[in-house]
Amino acid sequence: MTKSSGNTYLITGGSGFVGSHLTDALLARGDSVIILDNMSTGRPANLARHAAEPRLRVVQGSVLDELVVDELVHECDVVVHLAAAVGVKLIVEHPLRSLTTNIRGSEIVIEAAHRYRRKVLVASTSEIYGKNSAGPLAETADRILGSPDVVRWAYSTAKAVDEILANAYHRERGLQTIVVRLFNTVGPRQSPAYGMVIPQLVRQAINGLPLTVHGDGTQTRCFAHVEDVVRALVLLLDCDAAVGQTFNIGSSEEVSILELAKLITELAGSTSGVDLVPYADAYGPGFEDMARRVPDTTRLRELTGWTPRRSLDDILLDTIAEARAELASPHR
Repeated sequence: MTKSSGNTYLITGGSGFVGSHLTDALLARGDSVIILDNMSTGRPANLARHAAEPRLRVVQGSVLDELVVDELVHECDVVVHLAAAVGVKLIVEHPLRSLTTNIRGSEIVIEAAHRYRRKVLVASTSEIYGKNSAGPLAETADRILGSPDVVRWAYSTAKAVDEILANAYHRERGLQTIVVRLFNTVGPRQSPAYGMVIPQLVRQAINGLPLTVHGDGTQTRCFAHVEDVVRALVLLLDCDAAVGQTFNIGSSEEVSILELAKLITELAGSTSGVDLVPYADAYGPGFEDMARRVPDTTRLRELTGWTPRRSLDDILLDTIAEARAELASPHR
């Protein structure tokens, strides 16, 4: 890898959805990028446009490999820790994998960042807030979780441990840390395979299949375009005042999942109907969801001036276009 005049960023999970878009942005402005990814959810195709880029190095490996993490953190200037077991479907089906990757993996990355005094941005999640359906949710809002017997909350709990660990290293040992909580990030390159709602609904619509909506569909979410989210990440990485703080990143454009399904069928020109599926049928008995999830991004906006630029329609049209291109590709 050829070193640029900018910084060298280590992105764990950099071949994945958000990570590959962040790689695009950093390379575009002259930085160098090292990616550590086990390719469990990442895809080499996400980085294909950079195949000949001398400022990009991709290492296939795990954040659980302490020696590899140590070597790569030593080589970089800044760490962006995105690697995680994500998606409700994956968490429910493989809770042990979620806990191991999301807790021990983060511990290894943060310890290495401290060892070499590297700034580290730790990606957390809106799942932190659990069943807190008040809104908009500020970073100081309460976490409201169900019983530990409900597997769904394993992800929220693991990411809370990550946040606490990052904050402790900052307060007690002076490590430069930034924590970000991502709210329902969507856009090109997001796989439908892990229970992500928009990629799944879009592919059902363009294939003429019923759109699967869990529960009664009245639950609401706010979807942010990955380009807006990456812009927020770059602003925070460049901002010294962000160190030691936690930031929500997301859109405030709220929509029910039932309304979302209907909008997708309209934009896709689909005649598909909607199939309401009980949560128990999709995830097993005892599954819990939250009725509403809306971020308060005041802290991010006041520090960096960030506001979303892409609308929900933009997100859906981009996702529909990508899904149609994949459907038409002879290599799919």
